Amino acid sequence: MGVVNVTPDSFSDGGRWFDTTAAVKHGLHLVSEGADLVDVGGESTRPGASRVDEDEELRRVIPVVRGLASEGVTVSVDTMRARVAERAVAAGAALVNDVSGGLADPDMIPAVAAAEVPFVVMHWRGFSESMNSRAVYGDVVAEVLDELRRRMDAVIAGGVAPERVVIDPGLGFAKDAAHDLTLVAHLAELHALGRPLLVAASRKRFLGHVLAGPGSSPPPARERDAATAAVSALSAQAGAWAVRVHEVRATADAVRVARAVEGAA
Repeated sequence: MGVVNVTPDSFSDGGRWFDTTAAVKHGLHLVSEGADLVDVGGESTRPGASRVDEDEELRRVIPVVRGLASEGVTVSVDTMRARVAERAVAAGAALVNDVSGGLADPDMIPAVAAAEVPFVVMHWRGFSESMNSRAVYGDVVAEVLDELRRRMDAVIAGGVAPERVVIDPGLGFAKDAAHDLTLVAHLAELHALGRPLLVAASRKRFLGHVLAGPGSSPPPARERDAATAAVSALSAQAGAWAVRVHEVRATADAVRVARAVEGAA
């Protein structure tokens, strides 16, 4: 899953693809590099980010979704708003990726159920402004599993078909670096939920902490793609359905190697 951020303030590439034409061109480039689907979002969810209003999110996202879908690209829309999801599906999006798992907008679950498209349910404890304060766990793997299971049950009870649910452990969302690394080490345990697994580690803070080492400053987000590819290979080995990444080529190569080793075992 390649990422197209149609935002001025995303943590790794804000502003680079803010123009519709540039965003569509970038999405097509990601496909040429090996992306199977392209995730289009118009609202930054980096820690501390303020929310954009709905009309502005629609203005950013819908033309890009329409442009990519018209080129035959499989598009997912990254949004917490039901109206944006509905309009994006009407414009050609094939999947809804909601980092709040339907918690941010009470109309989201009925909208996705009616649209009959796959729905990514991510582990989420609150909006970006406050999520760092919610990174408190006794056992992060057990708690993420339990909270994801309850959210998945709520989504299914709301009318989304069970076979359309995809789960995401929400790396970096209300989690510190140690939590993220522990979840990566235990990705295979998430299969207990019985649904496809999406892993979104690309360029995130915990990779910056790993690369920096003790007492050093993390490298800029765009210098974390090799580290992202390492997590992508580990995710493939753990049976992930997809990985969400900003730079596709390195991850596509890493996953290809992981699959080849798997086939040779």
